[in-house]
Amino acid sequence: MELIRLVEWEEWDWEEQVQAFPVLQVLTLDRCKLKCLPPGLASQARALNKLIISYVQGLISIENFPSLVELDLDENLDLERITNLPRLQKLTIEDCPKLKVLEGVPALQRLMLTDKDMETLPIYMGGINPRHLELCCRLALLASIAAGQSGLEWDKFRHVGHVKAYAGEGGNSRKWYVLYTAKPYNLETNVSFSFMSRGTLSYFEDAQRFQFVFKMTRETFSYICSLVMEPSMQDMNSYTFVNGRVLSLQDRVAVALRRLHSSEPTGIVGSSVGVNESTALSVTERFVDAMWEQADHHSSWPDCNEKDEIKSKFEKIHKMNNCCGVICATQIPFGPNWEKNKTTQMQVIVDPEMRFRNIWLGSAGSINHINILYDSHLFNGCEKGGRLNGSKLKVALDGSEVGEYIIGDTGYPLLPWLLTPYQEEDLSDTKAEFNRRHSAARTCALKAMARLKDTWKCLQGEVWWPANLETLSKIIYACCRLHNIVIELEDDAAMLSTKRKNYSMEVREIAKEDAVRARDMLSQHFMASRSSKSGEQDDEAASSGPGDENNEQEVQTINYVL
Repeated sequence: MELIRLVEWEEWDWEEQVQAFPVLQVLTLDRCKLKCLPPGLASQARALNKLIISYVQGLISIENFPSLVELDLDENLDLERITNLPRLQKLTIEDCPKLKVLEGVPALQRLMLTDKDMETLPIYMGGINPRHLELCCRLALLASIAAGQSGLEWDKFRHVGHVKAYAGEGGNSRKWYVLYTAKPYNLETNVSFSFMSRGTLSYFEDAQRFQFVFKMTRETFSYICSLVMEPSMQDMNSYTFVNGRVLSLQDRVAVALRRLHSSEPTGIVGSSVGVNESTALSVTERFVDAMWEQADHHSSWPDCNEKDEIKSKFEKIHKMNNCCGVICATQIPFGPNWEKNKTTQMQVIVDPEMRFRNIWLGSAGSINHINILYDSHLFNGCEKGGRLNGSKLKVALDGSEVGEYIIGDTGYPLLPWLLTPYQEEDLSDTKAEFNRRHSAARTCALKAMARLKDTWKCLQGEVWWPANLETLSKIIYACCRLHNIVIELEDDAAMLSTKRKNYSMEVREIAKEDAVRARDMLSQHFMASRSSKSGEQDDEAASSGPGDENNEQEVQTINYVL
């Protein structure tokens, strides 16, 4: 029997004592909202030996089916428990991420488990005893299984008679494999043990020493290793120390990070870690290639929920309502005597936690912030209403609204979605308050740029840059993404467009008027909200008496020179 695509079906009323379906052998439940299986199904469908459940929302448990021999589960995202299936022999589980309990399956012969996001084998593996396990998982988990008795997963699968584990790459879902037999012991894999072993370059017993060398915690370092593992395995035995020993994955990441952290010549960096100059260069370039492929999500434009969080933090910290980021630009030099050579201009959007949420590299030699802005995908997207298109801020009783916006200094044009400071003399109180908040909010971008260049000293470009401009761009992106990763994992705070620049004067004037109006309305809103809060504080002070004032402490900001 197949009960398919009953998308609003939430309840199956079948009491335990009501007899029905005495000869039902196979049941399929697909694409519904059934929150639990009825007691009558388990007690009365005595011939039921195969149950298929897929895409069922809200189903938490499957239990007490005495006759069930085969159970097939696919994308049941709320399923947590499978218990008391005494005759179950074959169990297939695909993408059931909340499943934590699997017990009462003494007859289980074959378990097939598929989850490309799973980081470790489920804990329940230690409490069941299938004869065969077939696993399709992510490469990082497969590598841990490939380590065998020295790996962290060993105790979860050592008792299983036969294990076949696979991880995919590209179009090949079984590119990497581990084949294990318990008796007699045998473990076969095409994952290099030397490549997956703990690196000597990253081995420090002292956690503080590790952080001093790599500018990140061990946990962050391990995450970066897992991020670049898959592309790095394509040439996992290609790089060696000067003594001929193969660089492990951790060693390769350590070499690349040391190169990117340093402003010294590559030969000196290489000799300090036991590799020659060409190896240090090649390993670093492979690393930045992998970061380009695998870490794009660490510098992507925020989605709606992320933008709401960003706006909330700008409002909480700087009282800049509906602000989505700060735009700024800096020069990235490359090669010795770079003043005489070309530089790369980098434009970024920074959030209040100092993360880079958009990165754009201008043409080599360009020094004009405005030209880079007009050339960027950001400009093209915002002009078409595709980037800053979230909720609007009501700023007046007449219903006037201000949309989402970013802020920049006076080097940028005033646009409806890019607000710059007032520049005239003798500013009114509302305009002065706007400029004060605007200036304070922009410091996150200055601090982010300073932190980036101080940590990733290769961006100072004094001694080393690749000749290939594509690799140069990938290095800059890699450093920015590493900067973000460290903030995301450790800090609490923390493609050229063809758009033409010669727009018609009429369109530009209308846009200018809209931008001026938006900025004016926002500055008046800031002043009104400030006055309102000031009035509330005065009332509180009057009611509480003298000596109970709530003095606000201004946050000191540091000005960085880029």
